[in-house]
Amino acid sequence: MDPAALTLKLLLVGDSAVGKSSLLLRFTGGGFEPQLKPTVGIDFKVKKMVVDGHAVQLAIWDTAGQERFRTLTPSYYRGAQGVVLVYDVTRKETFTGLEGWLKELDTYITKNNTVRMLVGNKTDKPDREVERKEGLQFARKHSLLFIETSAKTRDGVQYAFEELAAKILETPGVCKKNAEKERVQLRESSARRDRSFCGAFCPLS
Repeated sequence: MDPAALTLKLLLVGDSAVGKSSLLLRFTGGGFEPQLKPTVGIDFKVKKMVVDGHAVQLAIWDTAGQERFRTLTPSYYRGAQGVVLVYDVTRKETFTGLEGWLKELDTYITKNNTVRMLVGNKTDKPDREVERKEGLQFARKHSLLFIETSAKTRDGVQYAFEELAAKILETPGVCKKNAEKERVQLRESSARRDRSFCGAFCPLS
């Protein structure tokens, strides 16, 4: 890994028990713990990877979803280049609560061009309450990237973080390297794209 790897600050936000910590653990360590305890305050992990030939270091902050910890989070929003909003596809209330999380992001995020991704987690469960189309519509309405995942089965997890990092790198002004005309393009081959991934203005078919 290039010692001069670019560090990107990412945040995981969303209601309690939507699987934020499980997604982080699966992505950074490869494991899955069914009875993972709720995050108290803030958790933090680092993952080094290569995105389209560029060495990057993802500094990922996992924020607590409980209301009593909300006062701890504002300072961690500052300087974030990417934010992952997570909801549980089997709990409708975690989806309807996304508007509140977006308002919080608008209040505390200091970068206007911070890349935001919506993630519908726990797709391995059969008792779905939020259909994929609903997630797509919400993502398009708010100009979010979108993907559905399962931390338990790994489905979509690696891809979600790779695509978020790639989008950050290609967004002008988010990284200092972009000021030096280093723009990284997202992979264009639709054949290789996960069918559950979608940009802000994808069709809902």
